[in-house]
Amino acid sequence: MISRRDFLASTGCVAAAALASLPARAQAYPNNIVRIIVPFPPGGATDVLGRVVAHHLQGLWGQTVVTEYKPGASGLLGARQVIASPADGYTLMLASTGAILSVAASQGAEPANYEVTKELSPISLVAAPAYILVVNPSVPVKSAADIIAYAKANPGKLSYGSSGVGTASHLSGALFGQMAGVDLLHVPYRGTGPAVNDLLGGQINMLFSPPQVVTQHIAIGKLRMIGITASERSKLFPDFPTIAETGLPKYSSLGWFGLFAPAKTPAEIVRKVSADTAKVLAIDDARKRLLEAGAEPAPNAPDVFTKFVNDDIAKWLDLGQKANIKLSP
Repeated sequence: MISRRDFLASTGCVAAAALASLPARAQAYPNNIVRIIVPFPPGGATDVLGRVVAHHLQGLWGQTVVTEYKPGASGLLGARQVIASPADGYTLMLASTGAILSVAASQGAEPANYEVTKELSPISLVAAPAYILVVNPSVPVKSAADIIAYAKANPGKLSYGSSGVGTASHLSGALFGQMAGVDLLHVPYRGTGPAVNDLLGGQINMLFSPPQVVTQHIAIGKLRMIGITASERSKLFPDFPTIAETGLPKYSSLGWFGLFAPAKTPAEIVRKVSADTAKVLAIDDARKRLLEAGAEPAPNAPDVFTKFVNDDIAKWLDLGQKANIKLSP
């Protein structure tokens, strides 16, 4: 006959084992190398933020976290690799507006019913900075009004680069042209880095760029700042006017960067990575590096980020339909 003490001890062990098994995947994760896919070439904004996040997650987890570059098709190639990866939390993606939009556009998604979770598990927003419109100093313009006047006098001769078809830098330029009623030549690249290089060399005239990769060139006079794409001045760049202020009223366009995992990744892993991302973005060094790059950390919960992505992509899909803008490579 079992004693009361033995009975309590045995049931306690069973209960403890049951409780331990429930969050086992989250507790054990990560116990192997975690890859963060960056679907653009090195040197762009996605690369900068990806390396900051990977570095600090590695420190928090005590586990190797590496960034891997899988550029091509405006982020679509890297995104498709992540979509096809095992949903175990060991393959993540630091993506931008354009990479997710490329996925949606390539599938012919309708704006009203787009749902990101069919392909990916949104984890957390990292940052949503305003872009900066910059020009090569050889172009005789100093404001949005100047650009509009120059483009009207020289139709089709004013070019702007982007990090790829359907990316935020492309959409910002397409929106500018549509609102201003001017014909701008779009030149897509495989990432922001190559576009900046050609802008510096004068092969293209303009670029709507994340702050991370152009502020250093603005500071030394290699690029001329026209304005930021937000509807209000940025706290990070209070002296930079908005494009709306310099000649195109009501213009506004934002890019964003966030973490994703393959669809059907266990919810406890998604929540853990999201919570840990918020922790690392609050670390002084991480916050400092993002702010220096012109991106204010803006982590959020998976459900909040999911709604944010769905709403934003639906907005751009709608613009693409109405303005007949090609959004997929």
